[in-house]
Amino acid sequence: MDLEDVFEEYLYHCLARGFTNKTMINKRQEYKQIKQFLQEKLAITELESVTAYDLKAYIREKQKSGLQPQSIVSMWKMVAAFFNWCERVGYLKESIIKKVDIPKVPKKVLEGLTGEEVHEMIEVFTYKNYIETRNKAIITMLADCGLRAMEIRGLQSVNVKDTTILVNGKGNKERIVFISPALKRILIKYERIKKQYFKEKSLKKIIF
Repeated sequence: MDLEDVFEEYLYHCLARGFTNKTMINKRQEYKQIKQFLQEKLAITELESVTAYDLKAYIREKQKSGLQPQSIVSMWKMVAAFFNWCERVGYLKESIIKKVDIPKVPKKVLEGLTGEEVHEMIEVFTYKNYIETRNKAIITMLADCGLRAMEIRGLQSVNVKDTTILVNGKGNKERIVFISPALKRILIKYERIKKQYFKEKSLKKIIF
């Protein structure tokens, strides 16, 4: 089977499953790279011609380029997903990915911020204008709820309740996180200042 054709079919399979735009961008980029490696360096254009040795060579190519082990593992998960799918749909008798070992990721203990450092970050921002208040709310949510930046970016006011927030997380999975009274107070002030800010902007557009 034509390798490029099977990759394209798999991408449409992923779209049908509802993968996020970010995931699809990453998948397209990775599959473009592995196709180029197989076609240009190994002259492989057929799915059945790919061997475990070829995939090991691809990993070595990534390592030589200076890619970190964690990035290689992330890349490899996408490659593995493709070949495992090929096995499930009957395009391959066995997923050759099972014969390939991936690099081990060194375990690093990350030092977190102290409570005092977090407090100082929050207190850097005031309530004197919309931007300052927004930044204070963002930093407090990061610290209080452990939200990702992308989760805060997509957060809707309607999903913020008295003690909880409905979060649309990675892979479009929803979850509920609890918020402290201190954060709720900041969010209330943020909503009030935000409404006033955009009201004034609208009035300026009408006047000018």
